[in-house]
Parts: sequence; structure tokens; C-alpha cells
Amino acid sequence: MNKSNRLLVSMAATAMLWTNSLQASDDFFVYVSPDPIGVNAFLEMGKTGIEAAAAKYSADVRTYESTSAVARRENVEAALNEGASLVVVLGFEFNDIISEIAPTAPNVNFLIVDQCVDDRPDNVHCAFFREYEASYLTGIAAGMMTKSNKIGVVGALDIPFLHRYTDAYRDGAKSINKDVEVEIRWVGGDNPFGDPVRAKEQALAMHASGADIIFTATAGGDFGVFEGAKENKFRVLSVDVNRCPNAPGLVIDNTLKEVDTALMNSVDVIMSGAKASVSSSGLKEGGMSVMALKSEDLANSGCLIAKESIVLEKIREVAGQIIDGSLELSDPMFSK
Repeated sequence: MNKSNRLLVSMAATAMLWTNSLQASDDFFVYVSPDPIGVNAFLEMGKTGIEAAAAKYSADVRTYESTSAVARRENVEAALNEGASLVVVLGFEFNDIISEIAPTAPNVNFLIVDQCVDDRPDNVHCAFFREYEASYLTGIAAGMMTKSNKIGVVGALDIPFLHRYTDAYRDGAKSINKDVEVEIRWVGGDNPFGDPVRAKEQALAMHASGADIIFTATAGGDFGVFEGAKENKFRVLSVDVNRCPNAPGLVIDNTLKEVDTALMNSVDVIMSGAKASVSSSGLKEGGMSVMALKSEDLANSGCLIAKESIVLEKIREVAGQIIDGSLELSDPMFSK
């Protein structure tokens, strides 16, 4: 091969590498969290999910952690300015932001996980969960296992969405124990999803009034409830991931939200070219569960429910009824 031909081959190879590089970076996925991720397992699952999706589609990926309402909007705008092809946000905090920004960027796809907005343009997609199905099951556990016939639940903020936890827990408990009293308290304040001090205070107040089992749905505040449980020896239930190891011997069970799986499934749909897609995941789809239903993992979970054979049997029976449709639960988010 002469020098001229070698030069042509070299130029062609360089051009091919350059073209492949462009193709590999055509997709740029950005995940914007509503708050700092820290120890919030729910937010961490969003990061895990977007990274898995980016790996599958050979996309560049970045996570922006927000610290305030202003930062949430700025982070979404920054993602657009940097050329994101897909922006994934997690939580109701982004509903207004996406509703305003998405129409101005029709070539960018937006995925809202855990929420949805009305009158969506084609580039806005939603992936949400039927949390109330799993919360109902935790209520059954509490209603059967309480010794004082008084239980409680701490929610982060009194908004319709979080009634999927508090009200469903209450309804589940009362479905199995008509005499049980259920107290509902809220963290509130400036940082309702990340305030372990206020969450602990609410749990301790309920325990002082007789509640011997407390369900905590406060995200980062859950660790304050665990601390209170350790100090006062009351039992708890938690959300999103298995928290039984965080308070050994005190956590009965947890609702399980498979955020990373739901995120990946939605990205698959978006990448196929779907418009304004919506997915809803509950017990049937495997998007929601409780440790009591995880037969393979239960024995090593550290959860108290593992040794409650009668309670396990009832939870699995009711879960089967929810899955096959013979037990229909109303969505507390829309019952107010």
C-alpha cells in the first residue's frame, strides 16, 4: 500500500471513530433529584435507575441534586442548556416546573417518576406507583400485631399523595381489627422529607399516647423514628426499601418501591418512540411489594414479620386478592 492509500485509510478510520463517538453521545440522560440524595434510598434508586438506562442505551448520564425549589428549576434548565435528550425528575415537586418548561423544549423527553401531570405534551411521560396497595398490607400487619390496640403513622407532609400511605395503612389495620385506633401525624416544617428530629418527635408523641407500632413514611426522617424506637422499644414499619437492618429487632416490615425498575421500563418505552406514555405499577406489576411477599429474601431480611406465620399467611392472602382484582382498593390520593 503506497503512502497516499495509507493516508486515505487512516483518514477513513479516523472519520469512523469520530462518527461512532458522535453516535454514542447522541443521547444524554439527566436525573434531577428534588433534594440532596444523602441517605435517602428512594432518591438513590432514581440515580441507580438512570445510570442503568444510560448504560443500556450507551448514553452519557449525569445526576443533579437539588437543594431548594429554586435549585430544582435551575437544574432542569441546566440539563436543557447542556443538551440533555432525556430529563428524569422524581416527585411532585417538579410538576409545575415540567408543565412550564417541557412545551418550550419539544425535542427533549421528560419523565416524571412517582407523579404525573394533566394535559401533557407528547414529550412528557409519567411513571407512578400504587403505593396504597402495599401500605394497606402494612396496616394489616400492624392491626394484627398490636398489643395496645393503638397504632400510629408519621407522614412527611399533609398532601393528597402521602395519604396513599397514611390512609391506606389505617384502612388496612381496621380491615383486620375493628377495635384498633390509628393516629396520623405529620412532620411538616421547612424540610418535611429530610427532618429526622421532627419525625422522631411525632413518633414519640404517638408512643407516649399508647401507640406500640408506628409506620414511618418520612423519607430521610425515618432514621429519627428508628432512633426513637430504639430508645423506647416500640415497633415500626417503613417504606421504599428494606429498613429492618437499621433498627434490628424493631422493624416489622417495609413497603418496597422498585423505582429503578419502573424508571428503566419507562425509558425503554420512551426510546421506542412513544408519546406521552404513562405507567402505573402496583403489586400485580411488581412495582410495589412488602418484605412479607419476598419469600426468597425474607428469612435473611431481619424483619420481625418473618417469624409471624399467621400474619404472613393473611398478608399473602390479601395481596393475592388485590392482584386478582377480587379486592378493589380506592386510591386515597383522590378520595379527599
